[in-house]
This record gives sequence, structure tokens and C-alpha cells, in this order.
Amino acid sequence: MENLCNFGDLSFNIVEDKLSSSNDIFWETNKLSEMKNVKFSVEEDLGDYNGIESLCSNFGFFQDDPSQEDELLLSTDQQKYHQQPYQDYESFDNLHFDMVQFDEQQCPTKNPPLCDTKKDQQFYQTPPIEILKNYGKGFKRLSPDEGKIHHPENESKLSTEDIMKIAGTRFIQSSSLSESASGLILDHPFGFSFSGLSDEEKEDVSLAESLLACAEKVGYQQYERARKLLLQIESLSSKTGNPVKRVVHYFAEALRQRIDKETGRVSVSTNNMKKMGPLFDPQEVTKDLNPALVAFFQDLPFCKISMFTCVQTLIENVTNAKKIHVIDLEIRKGLQWTILMQALQSRNKCPVELLKITAIVTGNIETLKNIVEDTGKRLKDFARYLNIPFLFDTIIVSDLLHLREDLFKIDSEETVAVYSQFALQSKIQQSDQLETIMRVVRTINPKVMVVAEIEANHNSKSFVNRFIEALFYFSAFFDCFEDCMKDDENRMILESKYFGHGIRNMVAEEGAERKSRNVKIDVWRAFFARFGMVETELSMMSLYQAELMAKRFPCGISCTFDMNGHCLLVGWKGTPINSVSVWKFI
Repeated sequence: MENLCNFGDLSFNIVEDKLSSSNDIFWETNKLSEMKNVKFSVEEDLGDYNGIESLCSNFGFFQDDPSQEDELLLSTDQQKYHQQPYQDYESFDNLHFDMVQFDEQQCPTKNPPLCDTKKDQQFYQTPPIEILKNYGKGFKRLSPDEGKIHHPENESKLSTEDIMKIAGTRFIQSSSLSESASGLILDHPFGFSFSGLSDEEKEDVSLAESLLACAEKVGYQQYERARKLLLQIESLSSKTGNPVKRVVHYFAEALRQRIDKETGRVSVSTNNMKKMGPLFDPQEVTKDLNPALVAFFQDLPFCKISMFTCVQTLIENVTNAKKIHVIDLEIRKGLQWTILMQALQSRNKCPVELLKITAIVTGNIETLKNIVEDTGKRLKDFARYLNIPFLFDTIIVSDLLHLREDLFKIDSEETVAVYSQFALQSKIQQSDQLETIMRVVRTINPKVMVVAEIEANHNSKSFVNRFIEALFYFSAFFDCFEDCMKDDENRMILESKYFGHGIRNMVAEEGAERKSRNVKIDVWRAFFARFGMVETELSMMSLYQAELMAKRFPCGISCTFDMNGHCLLVGWKGTPINSVSVWKFI
């Protein structure tokens, strides 16, 4: 993840590395001049909101050659879309899709669940030093030159994750040398040198190192010693400081809640959190809109990159289909389908005869039913405006265990695809529900299943392991907030209400109470394989779509793209955030 390269002119020609176990792709540098200076590394939607017009991003179609992007972007006075804009969809008029179109066993009955909350361990078995050493293949970017720590190339300051890496390195070395003579510690050539860091960075490193030491004490159940560290950490961190101080604030808050829970103490803050907890469910809240979520979607690149890449992949797999049926496992506001409609409307060789969207609805039925019905009406109106034959269907079940194949209205002439954008991770804790979904999908046997998920390991049974994984992941996100968010008020809402809730749940809770769980692509691969699914390559145009989308964001230069096998990892300054993969059944 550390090897960030600035390429010149790029052409997307795959050169297979037969010696690589991960089948990484390499990028040759011959054509596509518009891709110049794009960074590469080889190693949660929308509807009614009075500010939704801010989502328009001036994306345009181009049909054959991505190099013609600038010439073929739709202008704001294009007759088809702007002559008589539909009153409810003015906000979607400019959200166009840079589309490139071209021609192109039996399940085991007994398997271990993806998550077994009954066997969650409260305390780690692996020492935190070893976990830190193994995290991200070490701390290569921070290797010193004669005792100095240098900033990464072309960066004026260290990223939040880099601060955490330095803190991790110092924590490893101080722990390893704690029994050594003090003179030997002071003479150590690397870990205890702050050369090259600003005063603020030195403070941040010390603060993060104290947080790691506190987590270690909590892992060893040394709660009184941890409390003393927390007092200092809480006095130096803040929800209104820089990204390091903010992320440390929320992790310290989570550690405090865990300590209080384990020792039977209930502080005022912990009691308030418990009162608020059941009332706030991020999985439910993110299915509808509010200004902070709109800002998240608008200002941060990850959701749009994943969405547009998934739609590009889906459209390529239904190129010759006249009747298309997409099963959406988590439709939310359905913005992705307005994008798909625009892409289908531009198809000349094979005009679409029918587009059918089936949305699966589960959870708080009364609330979600109204949201999905509103989404369906909007999509129908939008399809009518584009003159696309369209059907919208919903499958409403109180529990996903009741999901059955016969609930789906599938025509033999339809080409069926399954779309899953951040839909599966919320079911990790309910392994039986996840199994049910996949068995039904397997029976339907779609032509393709497109999956976008969070690329992080927040499902570990080890407390310290999970703490460290979460710390690095959220550090990258808070760093991104700092660089990308335009409104401090929305940023504070997202960090305190949504991300703070996730941090507290991952750090302070265990067993069935720990609902925030994510797993990496390797775990999904093993899970999907049980249902006869095989991963297929993302096309070069899908990869290009991801890069093109990143370039639309002012902060997009800090997005990094890695390949793990055939899966695209979308990251922030080298830290994986999301994954996009495409699957077919054997």
C-alpha cells in the first residue's frame, strides 16, 4: 500500500504477473493523456432534500473512446435533458454517467458461520506488539534516514494514519525495551527520535501512543492503570481539534465506556450513551436522507466511486439484454438506478425493452416501506421522463429468514443481475439471514452479482486486534473528513453520531451487542465460494470509471486504487476503505 506512483500517460493494458499469487495488475504508460498525474498503487443515499441539487456533478456520457471525455461531456443545454426539466428531477439532470459501452455445485449444508457471537472473546491472546508489527506489513513509509522521520513525498504534513504508524512504531519499541536500561533506550536510533516532525505532530504522536498504551492496559484488564492514562488522553484530545485529536477523543470515549461496563461503574456519559443507543441505529438511519448524509455523499469520493464502478460493471454484463431485471439488496434512495437509466437510454445497438428493479425491504417495515415506495415512484417518473419501459417491485419481509425464491417475479426472457452495495456487512452478525440471502440468490442464478463492501477487519474476536484495525481505518476516514468536508457542522455530526457510534460499538461491546462488524474481501471470497460463486475480472473500463470518478473530487488525488486478485480496493492515502468485486455462479 505504500508504493504510490505518479504515472505519466496511462493506457489500461493488463500485463499478467504470473509470479504473483494475488494476480495484481500492472499499468502500462502509453496512451490516455487525460489520465496524467493520477496516483496509483500496485500492491453509506439520496432523494428529497432541499439541497440535493448540490449532488449534481456534471458527469457526461462518452460512447466509445474514454480519451474523448472532454469533447463528449453533455453540456448544460443538451436538448434531451434540459429542454423541459422534470420538476422533481432537476437535481439529477447533471448527474450523468461517463459510460463506456462495448461487447464483451451444490452448496454445503454445514459450514461455520461468518460470525459466531457466542464465541466472542473479550480479551486478546496475541500481544499488541505483534499485532502492530503485522499491521499493514509494518511501517515502511516511516523508515528513518539517520534517525529522522520524513514526510511522505509530495505531502506537506503527515496523514492521520502516518501519525498512528509512528505512534505504533514507538509503542512497539518502548514495549520491547521497557525492561532495558534507560541509557539503552535513550540511545535507540529510531523510535524515540522526533526529528523532522512539527510540534503539533510530536504532540499527536505522543497522544496516539498513550491511546495504544491505554488499550493495552484495558486488554490486560488493568482498569485502574487504564483510567489514569485516560484522564490524560481525554484532557489532550477533543472532538473539535485536528483529525488525530478527534479520532483519539472518540476511541478514548469508547475505552471509557468499556472500562465502566467491565468494572460495573456507570458514568454520566456512559449512562447517556446507553439511553441513546437503542434510539440510534445507523443501518436504519442511513436508508433515508438528512443534510449530513448528503454532505457525506457529496464531499467524500468513496460512495460515488463504488456506485459508478458497480453500475459500469453491471451494464457491461447486460450489454445484449433487452429485458433487464436487477435485484437490489439495499436500495436506499435508488440513485444508482437513475444513473443506470441514463446509460441504458444512450444504448443504440440494443435498445432496452424493459428495465425491472426489485427491492428487498426488511427491518422497520412501517418506516422503510414508505421510503421504498417513494423511491419507486421517483424511479418510475424518471424512467417515464427518459422514455424507458420500467417496472418497480418490492419484496417486503419482516425477517430475511422468510425470503424465498417464489417471492420474485422473474420472467424467463429477463437477464437477472444482483446489486449489493454495502448490503451484506449489516447481516454479518445474523449469519442465518446472510445464508438465506445467498441460498435464494443461488437458486435464482443471476448472470452476475456486483458487490461493494467495506474493506476492513472489524470482526475479530480479539479486543486489541479489533481496536488497532479500527483505529487505523477510522484514522484514514477522519483524515479524509479534514481534507474533503466543506462544512464543519456536517463533519461533526458525521463523526460524533455515525462514526462515533461505530467506534464505541466496536471497542466497548462484545457478543451480540457488537453489531458493527466488517470483514475483508478474502473472507467474502471464502464465503461466496460455498455457494458456487467465482470472482471475475473487473473490466479496464470499470477501473477507468473508478479513476475518472476520483478525478471529479478536489481531494481525489489522495484516493488510491489497489487490486486484490480481481477485486478493486478503493483507499485513502493507501489505507483500504471499500472493495468492489463481481461474481458469477459456476
